[in-house]
Amino acid sequence: MNKKTTFSKYMNSWLYSNDGYYANYKQIGKQGDFFTSVSISKFFGGAIANKIIKLIEKKKLPKNCSIIEIGAHHGYLLADVIQFIYTLNPHLLKTLNFTIIEKFDSLKEQQERYLKESFADAINLTHYKDISEIKCSSAFIFANEIFDAFACELVYKKNDKLLQAFVKDNTILFEETKDLNIIKHCKKYNITKGEICLDYKNFINNLTSSINNFYFLTFDYGDKYPRNDFSCRIYKEHETIPIFDENINLEKLYKNSDITYDVHFNYLKDLFEQNNCEVEFNTQANALIEFGIIELLNILRKNSDENTYFKETQKIKMLLEPTGMGDRFKILLIKK
Repeated sequence: MNKKTTFSKYMNSWLYSNDGYYANYKQIGKQGDFFTSVSISKFFGGAIANKIIKLIEKKKLPKNCSIIEIGAHHGYLLADVIQFIYTLNPHLLKTLNFTIIEKFDSLKEQQERYLKESFADAINLTHYKDISEIKCSSAFIFANEIFDAFACELVYKKNDKLLQAFVKDNTILFEETKDLNIIKHCKKYNITKGEICLDYKNFINNLTSSINNFYFLTFDYGDKYPRNDFSCRIYKEHETIPIFDENINLEKLYKNSDITYDVHFNYLKDLFEQNNCEVEFNTQANALIEFGIIELLNILRKNSDENTYFKETQKIKMLLEPTGMGDRFKILLIKK
């Protein structure tokens, strides 16, 4: 980018332009740039499925509700959820409607192919490009690591002046911000340094106005309150590069790597509450245990050999470990 632009526009182009990082299918896991909870264990999706079944059994969701994933990547997580629903309560597959929100055609094709190979015509699957296109009365919606992929601004305070990041020729420059919305947001949340994303608001407004009654579950790394430090970083072939690393080559990494940051959960919580939603905040470990991941592991123990059980236990430990993903990742469970 030769013309000076805000950091959020630069990040948006990096990830979402026609030749951007997410526009083409990317591997996740050992061969890719990053790991996710989905790539570690199928029981991650299993725990979500178990939660959905419990909500239906308790009559908090109807049997014919929509199960919606936002940003399904290859379709692995939705497939894991469907597989566990089939294992635990097969009759529900006939009544539930499955939906994916996916803006990229290349990923949509991958998802359709994978889910067709996995389930043939056993499920009802619909695709939409945007959450605002959905009109349904009740749904369970889930998303793994979507808020950290919204383009953000970088800000910091120096000599009582709030500076904002701009980018020119793949170089980050800071200038005093003239954006009153940024100034207001930083004042409200006492942010003196870090990432902010004001685009969450439109997304949440669209979500809450499109569906009458829903549960929305989202997993992401981040903290309840701002840490007042920069967390923005780049993942390239499992190497983590801080955005202000002195040896960074942004020109080389631009559109060829993943760029992300820690999510400010209290801001998300406020936005949902402004839309008359109930909000539950937790760590990934506590949530997965509450959803019944240990009970699912016990079912596996009774129905498989010791080696299979041991391997899956090791994977689930990675999802739950306090020093790893268990505490680093947080969840919001929203009810409207």
